[in-house]
Amino acid sequence: MNPKQQQRYDYEANKLAKRLRRKVGQAIADFGMIAEGDRVMVCLSGGKDSFGLLDILLYFRRHAPIAFELVAVNLDQKQPGFPADVLPDYLRQLGLPFHIEEQDTYSIVKRLMPEGKTTCSLCSRLRRGVLYRVAGELGATKIALGHHRDDIVETLFLNMFFGGQMKGMAPKLVSDDGKHVVIRPLAYCREQDLAAWAEERRFPLIPCDLCGSQEQLQRKQVKQMLQEWERRYPGRVRNIFRSMQNVVPSHLADKRLFNFHDAVARGDPNPAGDLAFDPPDIALHSTIAIDISEVVE
Repeated sequence: MNPKQQQRYDYEANKLAKRLRRKVGQAIADFGMIAEGDRVMVCLSGGKDSFGLLDILLYFRRHAPIAFELVAVNLDQKQPGFPADVLPDYLRQLGLPFHIEEQDTYSIVKRLMPEGKTTCSLCSRLRRGVLYRVAGELGATKIALGHHRDDIVETLFLNMFFGGQMKGMAPKLVSDDGKHVVIRPLAYCREQDLAAWAEERRFPLIPCDLCGSQEQLQRKQVKQMLQEWERRYPGRVRNIFRSMQNVVPSHLADKRLFNFHDAVARGDPNPAGDLAFDPPDIALHSTIAIDISEVVE
């Protein structure tokens, strides 16, 4: 690489770093993810996303105006061929407190799930239970996961297509038992940026063989669909994610979120009304007169 190419490469790498840090900082601020004195447990799987999450949070720990602690945790699920020394060696080099929890959830999943069936749901539940327990033992006040914007949008469509629910992944949530706060600081980050950052930082990535061997996973199908949409219509995934931040319950159909039963005409002006169904290129006060008889005939 000649000096000019190196300069260009350094420029792009610096721009990528700034973009990721800006988006993580914005997510932390928007959702109140980290506060003074927090002890944040960063769940490190060995994939590009969790490595990127830890790397960026280490940057904020050094530069943020508040003081907080980080502790990295990896769940060794005893998958065949898992390189158990990779993460400890990496974390020791960082000088970061860490904990490796060894639980043979792999054997449990393989025993309970029929051959060829998707194992992710069971694996995820087992992993979540272990991580909640470890968080309590370590005194963590927040549990940080490496899910990014694309994960959140994919989960939205998975729940709609296969679960009949309009539900994604919350950037911040409280566990069902009320004891743990889970945060997703990468909520505004694109997967392609995290992949580029992993390559730039040369993280010692570890693949998930248990999940990666299942080529027909529903999530992979949804991912391919979204990638095709994004290729044909750039910005579509971003707009889908933005729609999750701009929900209008009165224009959906969930009786728990909006009282449709008591929605009656009272004679008072309704600024929103049914304009949500109007094409955006039609002026709010159109001068075009419509003969209603033509509509009802």
